[in-house]
Amino acid sequence: MTYNVQPLRTEKDIILFQHELSKTEFGKRNEFLFLFGINNGLRMGDIVKLKVGDVRYSDQPYIIEEKTRKRKPLFLTNIRYEINEYIKDMKDEDWLFPSRQQGGHIKRNTVYKILTDAAEKLDRHDIGTHTLRKTFGYHHYQEFKDIAILMYIFNHSSQEITKRYIGITDDEVATSLKSFRLGA
Repeated sequence: MTYNVQPLRTEKDIILFQHELSKTEFGKRNEFLFLFGINNGLRMGDIVKLKVGDVRYSDQPYIIEEKTRKRKPLFLTNIRYEINEYIKDMKDEDWLFPSRQQGGHIKRNTVYKILTDAAEKLDRHDIGTHTLRKTFGYHHYQEFKDIAILMYIFNHSSQEITKRYIGITDDEVATSLKSFRLGA
């Protein structure tokens, strides 16, 4: 079976998925993780390693991306209220997304399981950890139509990679072929 992770393309899909995550054992953490991911486009490996102090005092903290080793700014103004609500009873040295194991952070493969379990309940088979990043990119592109900014955010080398990554290429092809017909 081919596994093709896709973005959540509609506001309804986002709300349904967020609601499903809120019903899980660690609903508050899982729902916030989802909101955090779809609002900044980070890779999951970078998200899970954040500490509370990394996001408490600045709307534009910097991280070093695990994959590229490049310094990257985070833009958190759009979710500042949700961040403050989530971390209000946490210490700066706490993991932003703690695991059940004492003192550790949630792992990427655990996030994958959380997301795919929620997806199954919604009869979705195209969800993975990259869904959050792709959802951010898809909706950012739909709002601003600026592929160059997304290339920069995602650190991609070409527009085609970015468009394919967020599912825009598939959407454009489907739209162009919808009414295209030759012959009698």
